[in-house]
Amino acid sequence: MPPRRVITGRSQEPRQRFTEELRSLRAAKGDSLRELGDKVGWDWSLFGKMENGHTLGSPEVVQALDQYYETPGLLLALWELAVGDPSQFKEQYRRYMLLEAEAVSLWQYSVSRPPGLLQTAAYAREALEAGGLRGKELDQQVEARIGRRSVVEGDGAPPFRVILSETVLRNSLRDPYEWREQLEHLVDASERPNITLHVLPFGTGLHGMDSTDTMFLRLLDGRTVAYAENDVRGELIEETSKVEHLHRTYDAVRDSVLNSAESRKLILRTLEELPCEPST
Repeated sequence: MPPRRVITGRSQEPRQRFTEELRSLRAAKGDSLRELGDKVGWDWSLFGKMENGHTLGSPEVVQALDQYYETPGLLLALWELAVGDPSQFKEQYRRYMLLEAEAVSLWQYSVSRPPGLLQTAAYAREALEAGGLRGKELDQQVEARIGRRSVVEGDGAPPFRVILSETVLRNSLRDPYEWREQLEHLVDASERPNITLHVLPFGTGLHGMDSTDTMFLRLLDGRTVAYAENDVRGELIEETSKVEHLHRTYDAVRDSVLNSAESRKLILRTLEELPCEPST
């Protein structure tokens, strides 16, 4: 196959292409960042971060830019490609992310943190900072993680069954108000029709997933694959016998969980123990 001909000379990498278009359109208008902020009605520093690749912004911001530049749908389409681009994830996770995006159902067991698919931006940031990320890479990985939430949100989202060790509810963030936001997000998620959330309470004894976060994905072709991760490494598991063994272990854990209503009550009780939000 002959190499693809590059016509525009612009990047074929979605995130970089998005930032290039932002800079090009602003240059064509002759606006400074401050002028753009005044005209569009958003903080000009946000547009600087978007053009430098530190953040992709929100769909509302991108829609406002599409309207201002008279490029209906163009920037939003590029933004969607950038958000969904697996290359934004670290290389060792990319194949898993591709499979996750096409899964028809998902199951998760979480040892000490909420699943990435159910994390708030503040939680994701503190978790990734704890892993050593800083600066632009941290900003990009937070956005990449939050962008994954689209897998289980919206019309037609696949079923997602989540088991949280009670440790997840006790392993709080440094900021109690950000932690409250995360717990409230879990409550909201549990009310979605496609998400079933259970808590495995303290005192249920040892089990085969004590130290391993595990996600199962059922794919369009009927196969089920697993991704197992501990503090030092993660592994995509596709061998049928190994996946089946993990699935039996997961089923044994599920036999000990609180039902959905009881799990929700436990999260709400945890919320009641937190400081109230400061009055404004």
